[in-house]
Amino acid sequence: MDYSVILPVYNEKDNLEPLHAELTGVMEALKGSYEIIYVDDGSEDGSLEGLRRIHGDDGRVRVISFRRNFGQTAAIAAGFDASTGDAVITMDADLQNDPADIPRLLEKMKEGHQVVCGWRRERKDTLLLRRLPSVIANVLIRSATNVRVHDYGCMLKVYDGGIARGLRLYGEMHRFIPAMAWDLGASVAEVVVNHRPRVAGVSKYGLSRATRVVLDLLTVKFLSVFSTRPLHAFGLVGFALGVPGTIMLGWLGFDRLVFGVELAGRPIVLLAILMVVMGVQFITMGLLAEMLARTYHESQKKPVYVVALDLPAEQDSAETGVSLAAVGRAAKA
Repeated sequence: MDYSVILPVYNEKDNLEPLHAELTGVMEALKGSYEIIYVDDGSEDGSLEGLRRIHGDDGRVRVISFRRNFGQTAAIAAGFDASTGDAVITMDADLQNDPADIPRLLEKMKEGHQVVCGWRRERKDTLLLRRLPSVIANVLIRSATNVRVHDYGCMLKVYDGGIARGLRLYGEMHRFIPAMAWDLGASVAEVVVNHRPRVAGVSKYGLSRATRVVLDLLTVKFLSVFSTRPLHAFGLVGFALGVPGTIMLGWLGFDRLVFGVELAGRPIVLLAILMVVMGVQFITMGLLAEMLARTYHESQKKPVYVVALDLPAEQDSAETGVSLAAVGRAAKA
């Protein structure tokens, strides 16, 4: 399959048929094989019935329906797992993403990028509830991940199929997919795309997601930098607290033993003890995290590296004159 298009759906019944008509027109013009995967995330407005009709009319459509609402990240993960395309395209089902932008994203991918993100430079959303929180979130994510994407929240993206199916998503990590892919060695680019006002349905986003974005960002940053060496994170904090605390306790003990200085009632004593105890706790947490990380990687045989290219050696056997690589390929066949 050349292309897989993934669309998470949650209460978008009035948008589905117009969207599908636009999308199929664009995909037909690409002159390649494609599949469209709709993932119904527990819709309650009759969206599933609409998807059943679309599925019955178009043999290239696959419909996955969740038993309840699991969230957009779970829907994207299910779509990635079900996809078979060399290029995987994601977009919203609310008609705000324009399917006509898909060919331009695919052209950008041909320049050697594995992830191409849409940039809604002129968003057709409300300023206070949608655009302003998005701007703040994008600035925070860019600062923390060093992946210079202007619009992490835009669902219109194109991925290399191998990259998409290699991602493991959970929680609400769909916003950080470009950063996660970049951490795996993918080249990330972006293209300015059209953004249309919502004509039907109700937006599922709001200010309530701001806190979750910050917490998820901390998770992504920690996993990106310290997933295989958590002791470096906790240990540094432990030393930063424990070493000054130990020096302070030593100085206070010297004053008490040599000069007879009274320590009762001095807040610095409690501060020094607190710093030492917290330092020991952080170092202990780092050691426990190291054990968990090693168990995680070794029990599931997860590699700590990502291979981009592996060329087998074409070593000839002096005795037989047969290529060892050719023998290996024949054996596999």
